[in-house]
Amino acid sequence: MENGKRDRDDMEVVVQPSSRKPRVLLAASGSVATIKFGNLCHCFTEWAEVRAVVSKSSLHFLDRLSLPQEVTLFTDEEEWSSWNKIGDPVLHIELRRWADVMVVAPLSANTLAKIAGGMCDNLVTCIIRAWDYSKPLFVAPAMNTLMWNNPFTERHLLSLDELGITLIPPIKKRLACGDYGNGAMAEPSLIYSTVRLFWESQAHQQSGGTS
Repeated sequence: MENGKRDRDDMEVVVQPSSRKPRVLLAASGSVATIKFGNLCHCFTEWAEVRAVVSKSSLHFLDRLSLPQEVTLFTDEEEWSSWNKIGDPVLHIELRRWADVMVVAPLSANTLAKIAGGMCDNLVTCIIRAWDYSKPLFVAPAMNTLMWNNPFTERHLLSLDELGITLIPPIKKRLACGDYGNGAMAEPSLIYSTVRLFWESQAHQQSGGTS
């Protein structure tokens, strides 16, 4: 894992001017853990400007009414309907430009494999394929224990690590399928605190502060 691994301490993360909040792009892929996505959005909204993007399969689990009113939700439909001619904004590029940080939570086994293979067949994966890796990108996987322990998962995580994507590991608990083991998405509060701590530590370093 060490070969080709990007040193997070050496990443030149460009933090936002102090006059505005961080811009956080939250994304959900097709996992039952998407039922916690509204809670995740609420965790971030007091600290950051938040936009949300979801895959088509995640909509099966998403309660749109659980999202904060100030959070705009983007789906695959907006990707295509917002473009009509050359010169029109391309949504996945505009969202990548807008965001200071991206967080994919939950990250399903399928979307993990897509990112590792460079696929970009929906709005979420197009944003990630076009991502500027001078800006932080976090993923919080959620999947069945045997899927998490599958050899492909380790290979795919190695690919993400080489890109500079930060893993927020899953936790061990009783899963939605009834199995007990590792693979449940980290709690929204932990995801939020991890991202905020990273962001504020980078801001502190760039301001010349000392610990």
